[in-house]
Amino acid sequence: MSEICSKATEFLNELTSGMGFDLVATSEWTEEGCHIDLSGSDANLALAENGELLDAFEVILFQAFGRELDRSHRFIVDAEGFRKTRKAELLAMARFAAEQVRKSGRPFTFGVLNSTERRIIHLTLQQEDDLLTESVGDGRDRRLQVRLH
Repeated sequence: MSEICSKATEFLNELTSGMGFDLVATSEWTEEGCHIDLSGSDANLALAENGELLDAFEVILFQAFGRELDRSHRFIVDAEGFRKTRKAELLAMARFAAEQVRKSGRPFTFGVLNSTERRIIHLTLQQEDDLLTESVGDGRDRRLQVRLH
């Protein structure tokens, strides 16, 4: 699997260089999949609009190399620790939602989250026997809902 990660990293370096960005991609294989970190003077551009460019790079890598990954692994593109910070925020949001659902008995629906963010919350609350998480809606209107089981 690390060979796929190396190919994806090389591809991303060629892509960002061709786009004129001062970014260098380095990678490591983790239990989640291929974690690629971008560094360089344009790293701040990758973080604009809540990391939209990072998301776009992940989509491109998945389209190009996704068939070579098994379903439990992903491409995670990060810069300046953005994903790690966001993951900590999502874990806190999951705990808050769980607490609200338990207190009120009413479902809690998150605002707009991308598929990776929804997955993090799903996996976080998966161990809670009294709670159920599911994605509701379609396309851009897709939301994550937490409710009592």
